[in-house]
Amino acid sequence: MQIADKYSPQETEQKWYDFWLENKYFHSTPDDRPPYTIVIPPPNVTGILHMGHMLNNTIQDVLVRRARMQGFNACWVPGTDHASIATEAKVVAKLKSEGISKKDITREEFLKHAWEWKEKYGGTILEQLKKLGCSCDWDRTRFTMEENLSKSVIKVFVDLYNKGLIYRGYKVVNWDPEAQTNISDEEVIFKEQNGKLFYLKYKIEGTQDFLTVATTRPETIFGDVAVCVNPNDERYAHLKGKNVIVPIVGRVVPIIEDDYVDIEFGTGALKITPAHDINDYEIGQRHGLPIIDSMDNDAVLNEHGMHYQGQGRFTVRKEIAKELEKNDLLLKAEDYVNKVGTSERTGAVIEPKISVQWFLKMSEMAKPALDVVMDDKIKFHPEKFKNTYRYWMENVHDWNISRQLWWGQQIPAFYYGTGENEFVVAENIEDAVKLAQEKTSNFQLQASDLKQDEDALDTWFSSWLWPMSVFEGILDPENKDINYYYPTADLVTGPDIIFFWVARMIMAGLEFRQEVPFKNVYFTGIVRDKQRRKMSKQLGNSPDPIDLIEKYGADGVRVGSLLSSAAGNDLLFDEDLMLQGRNFATKIWNAYKLIQGWKRDESIKAQNHDLQTIAWFGEQLNKTIGEIEDQFSKFRISDGLHLVYKLIWDDFCSWYLEAVKPNFGEAISEEVYQKTIAYFEELMKLLHPFMPFLSEELWQSISDRKIDEALIITQQKKSESYNEQTIKDFDFAKEVISGVRNYRQSKGISPRESVKVFTNATELKDADVITKLSNISEINFAQKTDKPSFTFLVGSNEFSIPLSENLDLGEEKIKTEEEIKYLKGFLISVDKKLSNEKFVANAKPEVVEIERKKQKDAQDKIVLLEEKLKSL
Repeated sequence: MQIADKYSPQETEQKWYDFWLENKYFHSTPDDRPPYTIVIPPPNVTGILHMGHMLNNTIQDVLVRRARMQGFNACWVPGTDHASIATEAKVVAKLKSEGISKKDITREEFLKHAWEWKEKYGGTILEQLKKLGCSCDWDRTRFTMEENLSKSVIKVFVDLYNKGLIYRGYKVVNWDPEAQTNISDEEVIFKEQNGKLFYLKYKIEGTQDFLTVATTRPETIFGDVAVCVNPNDERYAHLKGKNVIVPIVGRVVPIIEDDYVDIEFGTGALKITPAHDINDYEIGQRHGLPIIDSMDNDAVLNEHGMHYQGQGRFTVRKEIAKELEKNDLLLKAEDYVNKVGTSERTGAVIEPKISVQWFLKMSEMAKPALDVVMDDKIKFHPEKFKNTYRYWMENVHDWNISRQLWWGQQIPAFYYGTGENEFVVAENIEDAVKLAQEKTSNFQLQASDLKQDEDALDTWFSSWLWPMSVFEGILDPENKDINYYYPTADLVTGPDIIFFWVARMIMAGLEFRQEVPFKNVYFTGIVRDKQRRKMSKQLGNSPDPIDLIEKYGADGVRVGSLLSSAAGNDLLFDEDLMLQGRNFATKIWNAYKLIQGWKRDESIKAQNHDLQTIAWFGEQLNKTIGEIEDQFSKFRISDGLHLVYKLIWDDFCSWYLEAVKPNFGEAISEEVYQKTIAYFEELMKLLHPFMPFLSEELWQSISDRKIDEALIITQQKKSESYNEQTIKDFDFAKEVISGVRNYRQSKGISPRESVKVFTNATELKDADVITKLSNISEINFAQKTDKPSFTFLVGSNEFSIPLSENLDLGEEKIKTEEEIKYLKGFLISVDKKLSNEKFVANAKPEVVEIERKKQKDAQDKIVLLEEKLKSL
């Protein structure tokens, strides 16, 4: 089929994506083939495609398309995460714009609005992934709040509660006053802020003396219940057993001792406010101190805040500083830079706050989850992240799994009274009634007597089940899909959610299926701009991937993203990479157009230079396929692409096609044409995972294909043994050709003007290729010219081209002398390095060998040039 002069991604991409969808090439059902399964890291239902998504999903698509072409039953499960905090914030904002407050409607009414919002906007990111070419099994699309996935979450909660791993208790949490919920430690972003360090006077009871306490948060003094010093701090030894008076508040509190206090920080005296600081809470628990919560959920002071009741915490901070100073209770205030915790979702400053929450015990589950990674039952790529993982797992805290939200799975705890333990945990209200009746021996209890916990579960409590729940592995643990597709093969994700998600999925897999959820975890880097800043909406430094796709084509964007994204290393985004990707597509298109334009003649036999080139490329192809397989086995996807890129651009386009293409106006033999097309088809197979649209378009253009012959499902060629000598011989020929071309370029000789070559070699394996591509009229073997000549070395072989009589020999002599001078200077630096015993002893052997080769090459070239100088 004749192709257009220019490749047009806009005309091609939708056509082939529709073709793949119509023919169900992405869809998978269990069969007798080995499975290859990937589950997508579910993007937030609120999200739109950003550069991180683009990189992550391109890598997944490369892996799944390659597996499909290797004979695996490839299944890539897509879906979205309900993103409790982010989605609730969107819905609250939408309602507010309509004059509706969340406080004025019921949970059911709110959820109705939330589902409407999800149906309208929630599929945006999945549609965008289709533009990128993602070959997900869209028939299997899941959503973490859909009915069965929610039932899975509730079932798991009940199971873990019954095992004693989930409990309800009071702890200090990270309270987001804007989102009106607590968030996990991992969702707190610490930012440097300029503030003040206030030195407050706590009068010692019964005296005029005072103890100085430094704090950045004077507004929390209303919750002070003690002042703590280090028992080894001699400055305060005389105060043991005494009390102090909290400034303004007037409350008498004890001076206590605890090793936690840093003698060197501030004054060495710490005010203890258990309701508003996690460390203070721990100290308070050890010393049996009371808890006074002085703020409400809006971070506004409550009745304990005295005359500041109803005022916001930051307003109070300013006002109370004035009052302290006025009453001579403020010794001084210094400028101070500290790191302040902020909410990842809303940006609000976090308020540590005492709260009753639900927790999952992690220590028991963490140990086996750590072992499977340390023992490489799950392999991390790159391996360096094992240390990060180990540190977190060895210092794991109980997981706060409850959130004060409505959008999410409602905690299945049902209260029948107001007492601390007057509740039951059950999957549904019917079971809850039975349990409550048994627990209270009151068999008159009804559903209307029970009140379900208002909190929802942390979103991650849904997604930690993802590799199982997408295959109904929780609700129906012996179904065909879960037994076939689980454990999944590879997980592609970012290192920033190694704790949020990766670790927890491993725990859940071991807990509920006694099997790891995946075999490999590939950690992508973070996409950054040229200034190494993480791309974000706030900085406005992130381009829209859809705009890039429209400009450079999906294939160009995919290649551009992958070329500089080694596993675990950050990608420095540069739009020129996308241009490089598009240029690569153009190069391939033009190569096929060149082949297609050749006249073919069955009567012409393949010439020697054709056969030599065909033989070489076959070996080079086999060698490169083996190298690509090796890179993929190590999850070096970017390196794999570089190999494909070099094989097509350099080996095929620059050398193979140049060597076999017929002279202007002549025809090519049918044999050479068919071999060239066969090689091109193999290249399209290798290219397809990286550039699916272009490769399918060209594949289908080569001949009329049946439905079961589409490139997407065509088997890739597997690595075979290859003849290294054939490759070395051709590489030698390429160096000779480059030497002759260098002569022409440096002397301004036209490529059309033939030249004679003299060499001390007795034969050249690929002499016919050299002759054609160098336009050599004659090769004189085992001969030396006595004329002034341009000389170069290839290995130990010397090649000389007599200089044109038109050349200025005087100028040539000057150039030769300059080159000798440069080489001698270069040789001195290499000799110096090799004479350094420390360098030779400590450097890698291959590095030393490279330096020795540089030394010999420089020495040989100097000898040649000095001989040339004598003839000038």
